[in-house]
Amino acid sequence: MGEGKFESRFAADAMKLPDWLAALFTRRMLICVATGFTSGLPLYLLLNLIPAWLYTEGISLKEIGAMTLIQLPYTWKFLWSPLLDRYAVPGFGRRRGWMLLTQGGLLACIAGFGLLAPRLDLTLIVALALLLTVLSATQDIAIDAFRREILSDAELGLGNSVHVNAYRIAGLIPGSLSLILADHLPWQEVFAITALFMLPGMLMSLLVSEPASPAATPRSLRAAVVEPFQEFVGRAGAREALLILAFIFLYKLGDSLCTALATPFYLSMGYTKTHIGLVAKHAGLWPAVIGGLVGGLWMVRLGINRALWLFGAVQLFSIFGFAWLAWSGPQTAIEAAQLVSLAAVIGLEALGVGLGTAAFVAFIARATNPLYTATQLALFTSLAAVPRSFINAAAGWLVEQLGWFSFFLLCAALAVPGMLLLFKVAPWRERRMDGVA
Repeated sequence: MGEGKFESRFAADAMKLPDWLAALFTRRMLICVATGFTSGLPLYLLLNLIPAWLYTEGISLKEIGAMTLIQLPYTWKFLWSPLLDRYAVPGFGRRRGWMLLTQGGLLACIAGFGLLAPRLDLTLIVALALLLTVLSATQDIAIDAFRREILSDAELGLGNSVHVNAYRIAGLIPGSLSLILADHLPWQEVFAITALFMLPGMLMSLLVSEPASPAATPRSLRAAVVEPFQEFVGRAGAREALLILAFIFLYKLGDSLCTALATPFYLSMGYTKTHIGLVAKHAGLWPAVIGGLVGGLWMVRLGINRALWLFGAVQLFSIFGFAWLAWSGPQTAIEAAQLVSLAAVIGLEALGVGLGTAAFVAFIARATNPLYTATQLALFTSLAAVPRSFINAAAGWLVEQLGWFSFFLLCAALAVPGMLLLFKVAPWRERRMDGVA
C-alpha cells in the first residue's frame, strides 16, 4: 500500500472518531509507536535484564551499580551527533540510514550477551554493554531527529507522548518476558529471543521515507558542530539558556535515581523474578502508559508549562511509595496482600513518571529549532541522561551506606530543585498563541 493510500485510510477512519481521539490515529503517530519501541528496548535491557542476570549470577550490588557508568554514551552523544547531521548512509539517507545501521548492530549485541558468563567474562560483558550503549545512543540521535522532522509543532505533545509510551511498552520485553523466560530457559536463549524484538524497528526503518528537513545538509562538519549551539544561545540568551539546561538536568534527577536499582530492590524485598515479571513490571507499565497518553492529550488544553507543574508534583509525591515499601522491610512469605501493595506503589510511581515524562519530552522538543534537530535534541537528551548514566552509578554505594528507606527519601529531596526551576523556565501563567505553554 502506498504512503498516500496509507495516510488516507487512517484519515478516513479518524474522521469517525472524536477530535481528541482522532489525533491518535494517523500514520505519524503509528511511526512514533515504532520509534519508541525500538529506542526503549536497549535501555531497558541495560536497566532491567542485565542487572537481574548479574545479580542472580553472584555479582555484587556495588559492581552492578558501578556498571551504570556504561550508560555514559547517552550523556555524551551530542559530541558525535553532528556526524549524523553532516553525513548520510549511502542509499538510505541521514535519518533512515543511521537508524537501520544501529538497529542491526544492537540486534547482534543483545544476542551476544548470551554467549558470555558473568563470573568468567565480566570484562567482556562490560565492553559489549558499552558498545550496545554507543549504538543505542546513536540510534536515539537519528530517531529523535527523524521524529522531530515528521511532526508538526501542534503534534509535538501528543507525538512525543506516544513515543514515550511505546518506549515504556518496550520495557515489557527485557523487564517482564525475558525475566519470566529466565526461570525456564538458559540465558543464551533468553538473550537470543530478546534480540529478535529489534526486528520491528528495522522493518520500520526500511518502510518509511526520509523526512524532508527544513534545512539543507550542513556545508561542513564544523558548521554541523558550531551552528546549533550558536543558534540556541542566541535565541534564548546566555542566562536563559543556562537555566533551561539546569532544568533539563534536574527535573528527572530524583525519579531517575529512585529507579536505578529497581530490580535488585524488588529481589532484596523477597520477590522472585517471576513476581517481578508478572506483577511489578505490569503494574509499572500500564499506569505509565495511561499517564503518558492522558498527559499528551491533556497538554493540548493545559499547555506544556502547566503540565510540567502538575505532572511533576505527582512524580515527586509518588517516590514516597517506595520509601514506604522499604520501611515495611523484606517479605518472608509473599502472599496476595504483599503483591497488591507492591503493585499499588509501583503503579503510583509509574503514573507520575508517565505524566511527568510526557510534559518533559514535549518541553525538550519545543526548545529545539527544527533547523538543527539532531544536534540540539542530542544535547538536551544527553543532559537529561546524566543522572541515569553518571549519578546513578553511586546508587549501590548510597543504598549500602543509607539503607533503602533513607535512599528513597534522598531521591525525593533531589526532585525538589527541578520543580523550583519551573518558576523561571516554565511559569504557570505564561501561555503561547498556539495554546501550548
